[in-house]
Amino acid sequence: MAYVLGFFAADGYITVNKRGGQFWSIQIIDQKLLEQIKKIIGSNHKIGVRTRKENENTVYRLQIGSIEMCNDLRKLGYGERKTKNMSIPSVPRKFFPDFLRGYFDGDGNVWVGYKHKDKKPTLTMQVSFTSCSGVFLSSLREVLANFGLGKGSLYDRDTAFRLSYSAMDGIKLYRLMYLCYSIGELYLPRKRKVFERFIKMRA
Repeated sequence: MAYVLGFFAADGYITVNKRGGQFWSIQIIDQKLLEQIKKIIGSNHKIGVRTRKENENTVYRLQIGSIEMCNDLRKLGYGERKTKNMSIPSVPRKFFPDFLRGYFDGDGNVWVGYKHKDKKPTLTMQVSFTSCSGVFLSSLREVLANFGLGKGSLYDRDTAFRLSYSAMDGIKLYRLMYLCYSIGELYLPRKRKVFERFIKMRA
């Protein structure tokens, strides 16, 4: 469930309709992952499909009506206007890698390529987390420091904030998110493969 909470922090939202009905939703382009999230939370709700225009990805949405669950999310700091007011929830240390991986799959990015250092191409990797809340990313950086990572670099990108880590800390993030605990299949394979491609290339 910590993974689902992390993913909701990145790509989820709460809505309240005119009749007082309360819903929490996750809307993403990865159908298989959403099916897995649905299974984890024990939902029998139908996943909606929204086909977009040409050259745009099909979007899948899981929407669940539950006042109790919405209130639980609010208590964790994820209400209707969570975008700029998020906080790191109180997650037991052993479950934090799952929360982190969920957030990374929603609002994280990993890039592998070559940079020119003294005119010599150097293989490198950059891992980043994005949020409209600078406070959230600042708190995330503090928690990650407790797991042995460096300070990283926190940038204000006008419309959002970005917390970035270079190659060595990127490898630590890989181990933290994918190797620390038994995680089953709840992750985005395409993102994990980028880490593993870097590790293989530098071996």
